[in-house]
Amino acid sequence: MHSALSARTAVARDAALKHFGRIDLLVNNAGIYIPKAFTDYTEDDYNLVMNTNVASFFYMTQQVVPQMKKQKSGHVVDISAVVADQPSSAAPAVLAVLSKSPMPAVNKALALEYAASNIRFNTVSPGIINTPTHAEQNQAALAKFHPLGRMGEVSDIVDAVLYLQKATFVTGENIRVDGGVHAGR
Repeated sequence: MHSALSARTAVARDAALKHFGRIDLLVNNAGIYIPKAFTDYTEDDYNLVMNTNVASFFYMTQQVVPQMKKQKSGHVVDISAVVADQPSSAAPAVLAVLSKSPMPAVNKALALEYAASNIRFNTVSPGIINTPTHAEQNQAALAKFHPLGRMGEVSDIVDAVLYLQKATFVTGENIRVDGGVHAGR
């Protein structure tokens, strides 16, 4: 599985280089959430979540860092989840916590490792975002997870990524775009 994932990420890198000639920004946005009680997760659930949420980040980032080093600049933004550092008893999310909570720490380590190459690493941790994933769920109930009383919009996440892309003196940071969930409930 991992050699196939590594090969697919190399293809994606090569396509970006062919089209754009360089890679200035990588947004690792792959993610899957399976809401189950801890003891109900299967080995297949575990492998699917870890391959999607962790292995894809690992291999894609490995593919682009050499190009960014060659360019002497670049920026990687990983999309985590606020549930990773603010779990809720109302939403079982152990695999999300396990797979997304390392992102801010990993990005701090990578920010230090590649600072001399002018490559920055940051994290955006969303709350519940209004996407087709939540189309059939109770939107009002999901909004109540956030102190601001609403779900976030895709544009909120895009704005955070664009801010980080423009803020060239920011690296190793985790921006929570979560309607105040990190502040408490």
